[in-house]
Amino acid sequence: MLLALDTSVGIAVSVVELVGTGVGRTAARAYSSDARRHAELLAPLISSTLAQAGVHRTDLRAVVVGTGPAPFTGLRAGLVTARTLAFALGIPVHGVCSLDALAAQAFADGVATEGEVLAVTDARRREVYAARYHAAGQNEGPDVARVAGPVVDTPAAVAATLGHGVAAVVGPGAELYGDQFGAITAGPTVVDPAMLAALAVTRLARGAELPTEPLYLRRPDVTPAASRKRVTG
Repeated sequence: MLLALDTSVGIAVSVVELVGTGVGRTAARAYSSDARRHAELLAPLISSTLAQAGVHRTDLRAVVVGTGPAPFTGLRAGLVTARTLAFALGIPVHGVCSLDALAAQAFADGVATEGEVLAVTDARRREVYAARYHAAGQNEGPDVARVAGPVVDTPAAVAATLGHGVAAVVGPGAELYGDQFGAITAGPTVVDPAMLAALAVTRLARGAELPTEPLYLRRPDVTPAASRKRVTG
């Protein structure tokens, strides 16, 4: 069994079966759209999803986690939780770009049977995270190849620089700013952790390394002061 989780778009957790060299059915899943309480909600969601699947933590073979891009606090909560759990259980942890999963799901769902897909998520501040993809390696398992990105920019700028000629624009950012991307917005609006797991398995079979370094793309809102202020008096 694999535990897969993502905190780039709300909080999503899945327990996925391993079947041979690929992934099978999703044994259980849970999702919360609360984008402000990741640290508080993630651990209980993991526990309830494992219980729903009838799986003990010691049955897990690996943890797969979405690496964003996403705002600092939520993404950090997911990555720290995944790394800590994997370390405690003595199992590997693998990272997959969350936008990759959105694009792969679009191809799997037939949203784009040919051409390229633009995956877009909400970066707040009236900006979006985005990357452009084409399908790749489908004989080995679901996978995508990134053509451009990931970037963080305004919806208008992303539409102008990455959106020209794509077959579909997918993801919650596309849904939120549909007026910028036009009628080709469609497909998945949340990251499916099961697809993260499938991408990880496909890429590991090719010998790829899957680090868990976060894709913040911009600095956190709050940073330590560069130096202490001098106090006089």
